[in-house]
Amino acid sequence: MSNARAITRARIRETLAQWGVHHDILESRRLPIHAEARSLHFAGLGTDGRDKFLAPRAANAWAAMRDAALADGVELLLVSAFRSFDFQVQLIQAKLAKGRTIDEILTVNAAPGCSEHHSGRAVDIGSHDSSPLEQDFEQTPAFTWLCTHAARFGFWLSYPRGNAEGFLYEPWHWCWHPARRL
Repeated sequence: MSNARAITRARIRETLAQWGVHHDILESRRLPIHAEARSLHFAGLGTDGRDKFLAPRAANAWAAMRDAALADGVELLLVSAFRSFDFQVQLIQAKLAKGRTIDEILTVNAAPGCSEHHSGRAVDIGSHDSSPLEQDFEQTPAFTWLCTHAARFGFWLSYPRGNAEGFLYEPWHWCWHPARRL
């Protein structure tokens, strides 16, 4: 195990312990550790009006996929992209402050260090036809287009129904895996 990976694993365990979660959740749910991207490129404005970033090759693949969809009359909206370990902690802390339980949160959000968003390769995609980050996204032309074409650009649906990691179904969450490209 690399020194960076060992440090990340220690940070994950410390963070989970603060929330009363045992670190064996990583093994029991088969949650991989994702190192933070070292280099990021602008991927576009998110639906929140903020700049979004991805790893350079993932940003290029996202732009190509978004443009191809638009050429087919389908607009893919960028909801979120890269998130740091610390941002993931803040996201979960905010949900805890609103009274949600950590067990509930960890079915929707990955533990810090385990989010594909850390890698700079994951995007949450939206559509004008659905609310952001909601399962009704699967009923949109954008989702249909992604199911048919995303793999050509190296993007894959990360969390289908019944996924091994134990996350709720996320039809909006797609991750770039260049080795799996069709």
